[in-house]
Formats: sequence, C-alpha cells, structure tokens
Amino acid sequence: MPLIKVQTSVSAPEKAEVESILKTLSAKLAKHTGKPESYVMTTFEPEIPMTFAGTTEPVCYIEIKSVGTMKPEQTEAMSQEFCQQINQTLGVAKNRIYIEFADAKGAMWGWNGTTFG
Repeated sequence: MPLIKVQTSVSAPEKAEVESILKTLSAKLAKHTGKPESYVMTTFEPEIPMTFAGTTEPVCYIEIKSVGTMKPEQTEAMSQEFCQQINQTLGVAKNRIYIEFADAKGAMWGWNGTTFG
C-alpha cells in the first residue's frame, strides 16, 4: 500500500543502478511507514521534461502515498532521508527536490481485487 514514485529530469542510470535505487527506496519506505515491504511499490521515471525555479537544471518530484495517517515527524524524517538518497544517487540538489506526502483512506486504495478499507 505504500508507494514512492520518483520523477526526474535526469537521464536514467544503468538498469542495475535503477533497480538498486528502487530496492533501497522500498526498504526505507517500509521502515518509515511501519508497513510490510511486501506491500510497498516503487517507480522511477527518468528524463521527464521539468522546470523548477524557472530553470531546467536537474530536478526531481517524489510522491509518497500510504493508507493511514503519516505523522509530521515521519514525513520530516522521510524528506530528509529521501532527499539525501536522491542527491547522492542521481546528483539532484536537495533544494531542487519536491516531495508530496498523501494519506489514502483504505477504501480508496485497491489491491488484489479488493480494497484496504
């Protein structure tokens, strides 16, 4: 049920590195949300035309969604950790990364032919 979606203007690294990034994001999101990693989904979308602050320098937009309520201390910790990781792995400056956190009601999240609500 937790999802982390990374969209960036930078070129995709080698396939093995992308897979490593996704697996690391998956483990970290499970840890931060307290949800089983077996429910975590990760996506990576490189080379998206994007601007930030009026420039096309490397930029990244991240969506994090989860069923239930994320507390401010959770989102603060996730922002710090995920910005650091994207900076290190993709070279995007931390001040050019936006993260949107969204809580989902269980009835609004489907899986396996049913919902979580």
